[in-house]
Amino acid sequence: MVKIALDPTPFHSTHSLLEFPALAADLGYKYLQMTPHPDLIPFFNHPKGDDDLVKQLKKAVKDAGIQIASTLPVLRWSGPDEDVREAAVRYWKRVIQITADLGVDTIGTEFNGRPERAEESERAFYRSMEELVPIIEKEGIKVFIDPHPDDFVENGLAAWRVIRGINSKNFGMVYVASHTFHMGNQPAKILEVAKGRVGIVHMSDTMDHTASHGLRYITNPPGNAVRVHQHLRIGAGDVNFDEMFQGLKANGFLDNPNSIMCSSVFAENENAREMSIYQREAIEKLIAKHQ
Repeated sequence: MVKIALDPTPFHSTHSLLEFPALAADLGYKYLQMTPHPDLIPFFNHPKGDDDLVKQLKKAVKDAGIQIASTLPVLRWSGPDEDVREAAVRYWKRVIQITADLGVDTIGTEFNGRPERAEESERAFYRSMEELVPIIEKEGIKVFIDPHPDDFVENGLAAWRVIRGINSKNFGMVYVASHTFHMGNQPAKILEVAKGRVGIVHMSDTMDHTASHGLRYITNPPGNAVRVHQHLRIGAGDVNFDEMFQGLKANGFLDNPNSIMCSSVFAENENAREMSIYQREAIEKLIAKHQ
């Protein structure tokens, strides 16, 4: 059975870090994805959790009767500015240690370079890999990477080529449903070429910003360098989940007990509890339908 995990981001303003495990269990989840949090692994900066906090979190997880499926750092390891990249590599080393100390063997992340400096960002990414791949392989950790909108690589097929170029079986791809249209609206093809190497899927919906001749969303002035995407509840947008799940079944994701499927909705904090339960039930129904 695929691991169905909760992204606790919608609850950051109402719950503390150590309350997340019990919250996840209360909402019917058996797994938690530890996304960026100011007390543990914040966005872009050095991890703030010390060994004592990591032990407390590990105990809270055990007491709640759930597990942490993955950690999710967002650090600028593809930053085209060398000082930024070097700092991100240092932060990554601490993230790897925290992940291992939590008893977790999976990390989801992003490329985190810049689209206007794509060539420099790719060089920076592979430079970081030279230092981090041996550490990640030694720890036995799997790292899955999401081609996020506004990154140096956004197209899904191009992202897989970059990941494949690392030449390590410890690396694979995160497929984010609400990034479908930025990745080229080709889920079947992406999931086919990355067969066996998609380890995490983020479940959320979005409207198709390319529809209506690109006028589904209008920004002023026209041509702004913006990326419009949403993380809506399943069924609230244009993503074809049946097509996506057919691809996930064909590439073996749905039959792999180590696969992680994470609820990743950020648009309904005002009813986060109801939304989280809805998401879990919707994911369970989609898995059952396509299993």
